[in-house]
Amino acid sequence: MIIPIRCMSCGKPVAHLWSEYKKRVNSGEDSKKVLDELGLKRYCCRALFLGHVDLIHEIGQFKKD
Repeated sequence: MIIPIRCMSCGKPVAHLWSEYKKRVNSGEDSKKVLDELGLKRYCCRALFLGHVDLIHEIGQFKKD
């Protein structure tokens, strides 16, 4: 849903990198190259980005009024 502030395994701050990663991958760059250039070298941080599904807009439709 929402990208975590820190990696759940190692504790490295990663949330500030999400918008740059998403923008570059959507423009057609290779995700491996983008992750390397952003400095995400550990597999736990990389898995956090590769496995993330952005569902916040879909979940927001079901809020209580």
